[in-house]
Amino acid sequence: MYEQTWERRLASALSGTGTGTGAGSGAGQEPTLVLVEGDAGMGKSRLVHRLLELPQARSVARLVVTFQASGGLVVADPLGPEPRVGSSAVPGRRSNVTGAARCEPAEPAEPATGAAPDTARVQDAAPLGVRLTACQALEALLASARPALLVAEDLHHADDDCLALLRRLLREPPAPFAAVLTYRPEQLPRPGLPLGGAVDYPARLSAVRWRLEPLDERGVRCVAGELLGARRCPQEFVARLRQRSGGVPQVLVDLLRMLRDAADDRNSSGEGHHHGESHHHRDRDVQDRGFTAGDVDEAGVPVRLAELVLERTAALPEPYRPIVWAAAVLDEPAGAQDLAAVAGCKGDEGRTALIAALAGSVLRETSEGRYGFAVPLAATALYAELPGPVRERLHHRAAAMLAAREPAPWARIARHWRGGGRTEDWLRAAEHLGRDDEAAVALLEEALDAGGLPADKRGRLALTLARGAVLGRRSEGTARILRGIVEDPALPAADRGEIRLELGLLLHHRKRRFEEGRTELRRAADELAEAERPALAARAMAALANPFFPGASLEENVTWLERAETAAEASGDRAARTATAACRATVLMNTGDLDAWRLVARLPRDSPDRAGRQQVARGLCNTANGAVYLGHYRRADELLTEGIELAARSGAPFLERVGRGTALFRDWLTGRWDGLAERCTGLVAEDGSASDARVVLALLALAKGDWEAVRDWLPRADHVHEGYRVYETCEAPVAATAAGAHIRLLLARQHVDSAAGAAASAWTWLAGKGVWVWGAELAPWVVLAHVSAGQRQSARRVVAEFAAGLTGRDAPSATAALLWCRAVLAEADGEPAEARACFEQAGAAYAGLPHPYARALMAEGAGRCALLLGDGLGGDEAEAVVDDLTRCVAELTDLGAVWDAARVRATLRAHRPAAQRRSPGRPAYAERMSPREGEVAELAATGLTNREIAATLHLSPRTVEQHVARAMRKLGIASRQGLAKEVSRARATRGDGGGDGALGPPSP
Repeated sequence: MYEQTWERRLASALSGTGTGTGAGSGAGQEPTLVLVEGDAGMGKSRLVHRLLELPQARSVARLVVTFQASGGLVVADPLGPEPRVGSSAVPGRRSNVTGAARCEPAEPAEPATGAAPDTARVQDAAPLGVRLTACQALEALLASARPALLVAEDLHHADDDCLALLRRLLREPPAPFAAVLTYRPEQLPRPGLPLGGAVDYPARLSAVRWRLEPLDERGVRCVAGELLGARRCPQEFVARLRQRSGGVPQVLVDLLRMLRDAADDRNSSGEGHHHGESHHHRDRDVQDRGFTAGDVDEAGVPVRLAELVLERTAALPEPYRPIVWAAAVLDEPAGAQDLAAVAGCKGDEGRTALIAALAGSVLRETSEGRYGFAVPLAATALYAELPGPVRERLHHRAAAMLAAREPAPWARIARHWRGGGRTEDWLRAAEHLGRDDEAAVALLEEALDAGGLPADKRGRLALTLARGAVLGRRSEGTARILRGIVEDPALPAADRGEIRLELGLLLHHRKRRFEEGRTELRRAADELAEAERPALAARAMAALANPFFPGASLEENVTWLERAETAAEASGDRAARTATAACRATVLMNTGDLDAWRLVARLPRDSPDRAGRQQVARGLCNTANGAVYLGHYRRADELLTEGIELAARSGAPFLERVGRGTALFRDWLTGRWDGLAERCTGLVAEDGSASDARVVLALLALAKGDWEAVRDWLPRADHVHEGYRVYETCEAPVAATAAGAHIRLLLARQHVDSAAGAAASAWTWLAGKGVWVWGAELAPWVVLAHVSAGQRQSARRVVAEFAAGLTGRDAPSATAALLWCRAVLAEADGEPAEARACFEQAGAAYAGLPHPYARALMAEGAGRCALLLGDGLGGDEAEAVVDDLTRCVAELTDLGAVWDAARVRATLRAHRPAAQRRSPGRPAYAERMSPREGEVAELAATGLTNREIAATLHLSPRTVEQHVARAMRKLGIASRQGLAKEVSRARATRGDGGGDGALGPPSP
């Protein structure tokens, strides 16, 4: 049953709009009972608060009571502040009405319509000095309040008399009437009977039971994002939160608070801050530093949960406790026989103990025939309190039991031998571990961290951990451990080279530590060549040949590629030859060489070995990425689909994420903006280093005018003299696009000199890289920055270098960008007719890709230059220009480019023919928003300052200030933050991305 469903049902019962179905039934005559069951911390009180906030609930007489474990009864004034997520408190003032000879009245409060009667009135009904029972107090409250809404929480604590009273009430409920009763099913005296027995409900009463279920991963992500920030919660972190908390809201919130506090402590102590680093960059570091699954494991157990499980365990008879200890040691659901074996129970002792543990709510049946803790963290709390000898004995039994199985679960066996202090047995089991299981990886890392291993055994375990590190599951500690191992002089040279290769790939591809990764890969290539292992040496060289990664020019990449091909051919190894073939296809595709398509077609998709298929998947994903940057979107789609599917089949989840990042950038280029921001944030949450997703989010924010978000989403960069040097921190084509977005942001904020400096730096870097086709999203903004700063000679040099670099290249996107650059230069030279022609040619080129956003910007440029011709335009041509710009506004609005659309509208208003202008006099909008107020308010909601809005709309800052003030007054909003919320609400209601008329009538 969904929350919205029972909310509607209760609202209907209270408002007199219920629909009876029998003869004589009428509106408002269908009482409703909702039985809400959920374990401790599941959020029952949160639902009660939501109910009490319903308009129908606030307008009727109501009574809110809570039964206490002591036998007392608490009545609550339902009006009050909202409790925190997962709080067990009923909102508002609470007063005991039982358990004392006489209660003092609660402090006076403002009377509210439909509020429960004052507690003192209930007590005054009893003789002085006479103690009211809970049932007497409840009966008096019901008689006094005659509630249309009754909320009774923690029904599992109610005594038999109170339950009998409630059963009588529900047999003959008044009308209108609704009741919500909450309880913990595991603590009911009579399982399944929250009211102590069956109730003879009348036919007209609608009775439903709703069990609160744990949060799924999506719900956990939502709560974690609210408390920690969505950007800091990658997929692995969220999955571990869900697994360890069991999805119980209260446990989750407690755990998140512990994680937040620990992070705050680290940040305040300056951990990770470098000497001389600015506060701004430190804050940015803190914002970008995501949480890990390891953080969850190290956080500990929330106090509330630890006390609950320890108390429940202590309440069991002593002979039954070992069954719970066994569950804590196994740390995963197990069958009854396994629990009994580990606990050392004989005969029926295990079955009896398990039944007692289930009855005491210590354990539960997690699935048919499997028993464990409802919240896995509870096992950790109990495990920590076990005496050492007891714990070790339980681990020994568990390891012996598992070792007898076929096939042997070596990861679990190794964990238990380790927990039991049997180091030799643990390390022996570790040698059998695979490398694709998360638990196995953790145990391998622990074994290698333990020390004291013979060199040969340490080498074997390290190879098991290292192989496939870049493609499979690896923890945050893998790189640290492998780095320590490769520096061990006792390690055999051949093993050292292979381990160093995997370390370099891990640092380079997964950890984004490019310079360190390249250093390790160079050393690995030399070590493997000396050890006469050419196949592995070819893999290292092929990685160094990949042009995507920073730190090397295209010329150096090609040199490494040629060395890799020679080594692969000498090795005779099929996978090595496939790796180098995929690498050559990648290099050619990213340089706009037509021969790339022939090489891609020849990659062996049906390779018999998994390593070969992984190399093909890598080649397909990399060439698809290159094709997107070239502007071949349809052909890129085909390669991407094939590459992602092959990556999934060959066990390479990292490549799947790479492919998804490419798809996001393709969607931005091709105008598939609906839901794009959500898709990007989802990938960032899974992989905090998803630079392509971050850049797309920055580009979307730039088009909307949310300039603070642009700064936040752009990938981290090396800040040198306050410049933005992203070139060494993310993949080269992504860096070029990010640099273009950064330059445009500076221009939008009228920081012209800074934009020109950033443009010079970015272009120097691109020229050094030598892959000119990656200038498609950079070159136009470099040229615009130079001409805006009066550096037309520098702009001409950039255009000339770009044109030379594209000669003979198959790069439709970069070719369109070159036309754009020439248009910008012509406009700056005072040649509007020539600029208009170049803008139109560029627009046609972008339309053919298609790249609708760039095409719209070209239409804006062409229209702007046409209007500059003034009298040179005929009447019909001038009207056509206005029509083109009007269509441009519509296209940008449909995309969601709020800022761009506002800028084009301002151009239209400034140059609109006199005959089409509004007649003199101000129209009477009264309390409605005027078109200009709505436009200004929408831009203000994105975070733009008055000065920035004024520059966009060709207004004075003072005029903008007045428009913002009037808009806020008419909307009843006191702050710009409130304005942003209102704009978001208006967009959601309207169902589009923003634009004209978001908050007011259409523009004239």
